[in-house]
Amino acid sequence: MINIIGLGPGAPEALTLGSLRLLRSSKNNYLRTEKHPTIDFLEEEGISFETYDYAYDRFKSFDEVYEFISEDIIKKYKEEGELVYAVPGHPLVAEKSVELIIKKAEKEGIPVKVVPAVSFIDAVLEGLKVDPIQGLKIIDAFDISNQIPDKRVGTVITQVYNHFIASEVKLRLLEFYKDETEIYFVRAAGIEGEESIRLIKLYELDWQKDIDYLTSLYIPRDPENNKDFYSFVEIVEVLRGPGGCPWDREQTHESLKKALVEESYEVIEAIEEKNEDMLVEELGDLLLQIVFHSSLGKDEGYFTINDVIEGICNKMIYRHPHVFGETSANTSEEVLENWEKLKKVEQGLKTHTEALEHVAKSLPAIIRAEKVQKKAAKVGFDWDSVEEPLNKIFEEASELKDVYKLQNKAKILDEMGDLLFAAINACRFLGVDGEEALNHTTDKFIRRFSYIEKKAMDLGLKLESMILKDMDVLWDEAKNLEKN
Repeated sequence: MINIIGLGPGAPEALTLGSLRLLRSSKNNYLRTEKHPTIDFLEEEGISFETYDYAYDRFKSFDEVYEFISEDIIKKYKEEGELVYAVPGHPLVAEKSVELIIKKAEKEGIPVKVVPAVSFIDAVLEGLKVDPIQGLKIIDAFDISNQIPDKRVGTVITQVYNHFIASEVKLRLLEFYKDETEIYFVRAAGIEGEESIRLIKLYELDWQKDIDYLTSLYIPRDPENNKDFYSFVEIVEVLRGPGGCPWDREQTHESLKKALVEESYEVIEAIEEKNEDMLVEELGDLLLQIVFHSSLGKDEGYFTINDVIEGICNKMIYRHPHVFGETSANTSEEVLENWEKLKKVEQGLKTHTEALEHVAKSLPAIIRAEKVQKKAAKVGFDWDSVEEPLNKIFEEASELKDVYKLQNKAKILDEMGDLLFAAINACRFLGVDGEEALNHTTDKFIRRFSYIEKKAMDLGLKLESMILKDMDVLWDEAKNLEKN
């Protein structure tokens, strides 16, 4: 039998009678570490033991240390028979080595007995006079980068062994909490004469001089701390709920369509202006649209924000088999090729025509045309050189010129569409974004028009009283100034 016991939080009084009896009766006692206040008591009692402290110097990571300990304990059981493996606190609380030993023992059919003990969590809660009934989250400081702290429950962070780890913990917590947040610094919980529990500011965490292997933290529940995603979802629910905003309650998926498009373009504008403050604001406005639509879906009983998140998570995993699966993709081109193949299967597209038809008709015309052209080009339906789409522009312009005098709106629409489609094809060949090019020219037009208007005002003239010939002169001036 492998007996796994806990040495409690540190005070000898917290060592259980069952654990003490096992230690006294066993000839094969192994401790994960001797860095524990109870060790002096064990030595006074004449209890012999060996420790694995040497493993911490032998290996580069804690994962390697715990893997070694677990393998060695299994090995020693096979060689020596019944033994005791002791760890600080409770064996099943923040003890990776114990977890590994139990898994390996089960796999090999080796009996394991875990003896309950007082954990450091008990000592921390007792020292703080905290009732965990409102919720308690326990985080290992070594795993802090993979954890998401929750302001809605109290949080204990264990194994804040040194100042380096304390700094890592602080930086992670500052992503979720205000820097002035009051937290409890807890050292040597439950050990009489050594216990220190004090309230500090979060930003002061790694300033504490007495950080060591007995250090833990407690962050009280604080629903009013920094807003997070779920705070935002709750705000939208309040706005749309009884006693909320009449306008918000009246909205539908259809009524919000225009706002969704407008907010998307405002995000793009912020990106183009390289304005980070504006980008933060506009991304928030866009997020509002997503959460709002999800709230509508929840009320209608069709879906919730969790369904939206679940769906996109699954899609990202499915569309990235080179990251989450066995597929290989070493270049962006290979990634995009795999993406399109998976997308086609996912959407049930059987023909290339269906792929063209699947491009959303609600997209801006330039973007839709470019997407369709690119999909057709992938199967070889494309020009060989840029000269051909450029020549096509002149051909379509000539055809438009031939029909505009006929006053046939349908024919003019058709030929104008052909001309624009040809121009977008040329953009694609030249590596120019059609949307960006047109916006650039529109901005240029506004600048030059502004020059004309300012010059006219300087001359005491109104644009309405000027003839086109005079305005063209000023236009050319503006054009020359830009060139210079």
